[in-house]
Amino acid sequence: MLDAIKYRGDNASHALAPEAQAPTQAQRMSPQSLKVACSNCNLRELCMPLGLSTDELNRIDDLVALRRKIKRGVALFRNGDTFTSLFAIRTGVFKTCVATEDGRDQVTGFQMAGEIIGLDGIVNDHHTCDAVALEDAEVCVMPFNRIEELSREVNALQHHVHKIMSREIVREHGVMLLLGSMRAEERLAAFLLNLVQRLHARGFSQSELTLRMTREEIGSYLGMKLETVSRTFSKFVEDGTVEVKQRHIRILNTDALKRIVNPQVCL
Repeated sequence: MLDAIKYRGDNASHALAPEAQAPTQAQRMSPQSLKVACSNCNLRELCMPLGLSTDELNRIDDLVALRRKIKRGVALFRNGDTFTSLFAIRTGVFKTCVATEDGRDQVTGFQMAGEIIGLDGIVNDHHTCDAVALEDAEVCVMPFNRIEELSREVNALQHHVHKIMSREIVREHGVMLLLGSMRAEERLAAFLLNLVQRLHARGFSQSELTLRMTREEIGSYLGMKLETVSRTFSKFVEDGTVEVKQRHIRILNTDALKRIVNPQVCL
């Protein structure tokens, strides 16, 4: 997801979040459904509040009910499923999407490790979109009733949940700006800059990435036809801005991408 499209300044924030329906007993008893300690997780700084005491960390450890492994192409939750939990992504990438009236899937966001999905279910206790794994993934299941209970006792957790919700609102505004006022080149440039920034926050390269989503899915999210996405990638290659080898992208000129999104004002 384009989190606020902050490259109209020079930043992009990263947002998180998936949730799912209650696990079945088979899922709870599966060897794949293992307890995980947040205090020892290398993604803790991305999806948990900072500055917690040892006692507060131990209490949040108890918040995570289990881990679930989701195979590529499998939905973590579907539109209409009962909302019970939020999900913190440990590994893998998800897309969220909704079905249009003509039966097409409209992609509404992409989420990666350290991000949380499932916030859509809070409003009416049912999910309003599908969350589908784009590669084999693993999530931490956090029952929402426990989050509410613990938030009343740990102020930092309550504040963190509010920040996550606020980021979703800002992201929605950013997407509206993206679709309403940007040309195709600006949309794709902003998408690539945002994606590589989020990956870099997780320890990956600042200039190279492997797309887990198809060009058709990128086009659905950016409001562009598949042909336009392919043509825009080709233009970036011709201009020497990026190098493309199937799904592997190497950004050769980050400043050029930023200038596409934030053109210099001629005085």
